[in-house]
Amino acid sequence: MTPLDLLRPTRGDRLVCPYCYTRFTERLILFRCGGRPGPDGRRCAPVEDTAIRLHLGRRERLPPVFAADGRRARALCPDCGVSTGAQVCVTCHARLPVNFGRIPGRLIALVGAREAGKTVFMTVLIHELMHRVGARFQASVGGSDDHTRHRFHTDYESPLYDDARLLGATRRTGVAREPLVFRFTSRRRGPLGRRPRHTLLSFFDTAGEDLTTEASVETNLRYLDNADGIILLLDPLRMRGAHAEAAPGTPPPRDRSDHPPLDMLSRVTDLLLRRTGSPSRLIPVPMAVCLTKLDVFHDALDPGSPLRRPQPDSPYFDESDSRDVHAQIRRLLHRWDGGRIDAHITNHYAEARYFGVSALGHAPDAEQRLQGGVRPYRVADPFLWMLGGFGVVPSREGRS
Repeated sequence: MTPLDLLRPTRGDRLVCPYCYTRFTERLILFRCGGRPGPDGRRCAPVEDTAIRLHLGRRERLPPVFAADGRRARALCPDCGVSTGAQVCVTCHARLPVNFGRIPGRLIALVGAREAGKTVFMTVLIHELMHRVGARFQASVGGSDDHTRHRFHTDYESPLYDDARLLGATRRTGVAREPLVFRFTSRRRGPLGRRPRHTLLSFFDTAGEDLTTEASVETNLRYLDNADGIILLLDPLRMRGAHAEAAPGTPPPRDRSDHPPLDMLSRVTDLLLRRTGSPSRLIPVPMAVCLTKLDVFHDALDPGSPLRRPQPDSPYFDESDSRDVHAQIRRLLHRWDGGRIDAHITNHYAEARYFGVSALGHAPDAEQRLQGGVRPYRVADPFLWMLGGFGVVPSREGRS
């Protein structure tokens, strides 16, 4: 059994809410009244749900929730007698996705310092999964609920792809916000023919400020303790030696605060070490370390560098190509004074891989507009590496 196998949930185990990352058993799942008149005409009035406001930042008036046996698909409201199948989380009261607990769920934590490009990366990654990557793997990807579908298109996808403007910085977790939850559906062969395979994907984009002190990591990033995989974004322009190899005119990072990437990584590691339960075990959570803004270093790379190849388009995750990129990024880390980051990753994580990505493909103009639109490069690679390890997409050696 590999470290990734240990993360695979099975029916009957404790579940993790994809919205607030609370653990609970299936029996404890709550129900929300349907708000319709019952057999005798009684109707539950909508009220403000304080749990949704506190945990997810939404102010909504909704029918009340009530306790019943969460292992059942439906329950009767004890006040009005209406039958409902709307199951909600015991903590945040978010409506749980269809078939929650009966299909695998993957919680992906996206971490990085301020201005590392996390929000843009997440937006482009999800857009790529919905379009190019979905077509590549004959899979469909869509929001698991109406709120996610509306929020992703309105707040993330439309500004970046329709208006060609950069997204604002992520607010820190002192202000409640919620993940984006999607369903990845493909078809697999079985004894009864090709059947659909569903995987829930929950993405949480933390603000860079949440990783500047141990207290903020401990208080605000509970989701890290339940993450099935972590994508760590590192801005190479913050490394000594990298800026000299960037394209002429590349501006330095605007945020000059003294929060080295290694300090941020160390705080994340400290939290995850508590999860292992043993100081002698490597952390089993897969860690994808991504150097961002690769486009500004394109001309400085050797002509034969794997980072100058076209991004893979085969219907499987190409392991040999990924290992080539891993080796190249490792060399760049050492060349750009990131050797201590490499040593930290090697000595703490059982499953780690390096990636080089560019979410936008080119720099925005002075007004933060994207002339020519979004042209991503290898953005999906770290995520596909995780899905390959989870057995969601095929993974194999590519042609040499």
